[in-house]
Amino acid sequence: MSVKNEVLHILEQHKGQTISGQELAEKLGVSRTAVWKAINTLKDEGYLINGVSNKGYSLSSSSDLMSAEGIRTFLKSEFQTLPISVYKTISSTNSEAKIQAMQNAGHGTVIISEEQTEGRGRMGRSFYSPAESGIYMSIILKPNLNIADSVLITTAVAVAVCLSIDNFTNQKVEIKWVNDIYLNDKKICGILTEAVTDIESGTINSVVVGIGLNVKTELFPSELREIAGSIFNTNNDSFIRNQLAAEIINNVLNMCDNIEDRSFLKIYKERSMILGEKIRYLKNNQWFEGYAQDIDEFGGLVVFLEDGRKEVLHSGEISVRKQI
Repeated sequence: MSVKNEVLHILEQHKGQTISGQELAEKLGVSRTAVWKAINTLKDEGYLINGVSNKGYSLSSSSDLMSAEGIRTFLKSEFQTLPISVYKTISSTNSEAKIQAMQNAGHGTVIISEEQTEGRGRMGRSFYSPAESGIYMSIILKPNLNIADSVLITTAVAVAVCLSIDNFTNQKVEIKWVNDIYLNDKKICGILTEAVTDIESGTINSVVVGIGLNVKTELFPSELREIAGSIFNTNNDSFIRNQLAAEIINNVLNMCDNIEDRSFLKIYKERSMILGEKIRYLKNNQWFEGYAQDIDEFGGLVVFLEDGRKEVLHSGEISVRKQI
């Protein structure tokens, strides 16, 4: 780890507290000059570091830049050594994660960026990813699942994100099957799950889970203004994205490491915004209408059609038609 990253790690651990340059130098075994250079580099990168003469340096409690050091501060002990790559800007965290997965990156590897220029959603859609206002993150998982059961990953991750958000807001978020999370009837999060498969065995080598979460985005493109929302607005200075990102990582890994117990399905059903509703869904480029009755043990949506037939959906696009 570079001197700059080591200094940042200590400042993140003592956020809002003043630490002398001498103490930093002694902890890291470097010169005061090296610490001073590291502090200036961090300031140039946008970190809000206050320097007080004869006292030392303090990372402002309102500083909200994403960093591996800031995220690790809030990770559980068993996840402290996870590989975490943080980018200022990237085309897509999922694209980078798939490259790393094919290069045999380990279970739990995290790729995160302040901004995505080509953020992706399901069915070829784009995901609006402006700088310094959201969490755009991909996690590489190596589950012991076959391709047919892989929808459980998306289901579990949706629950993990909901539970993470619960720790930072008293508002209840809901899930639109299978991968969108809503707050106050507006989409705040999308989840894109992509499998890296072993063609010969037909098994999943890795799963890349992309999470795009609007944390404090206020300005959306005109086509999104009526349907997209955020957890907080930008006036919430006390909120730390690193902390929420860490909470999501903790919950995703805990849930996916124990995915076979399926206990998360109960929470998923409780959070569903479509169960008990009339819905429309798209399959093979054709729209159908039915009644969303249940989520089965594999995360599939159980639908009763208007002609009385039952169908279980495992992928596809649905839209909710509220009862009148």
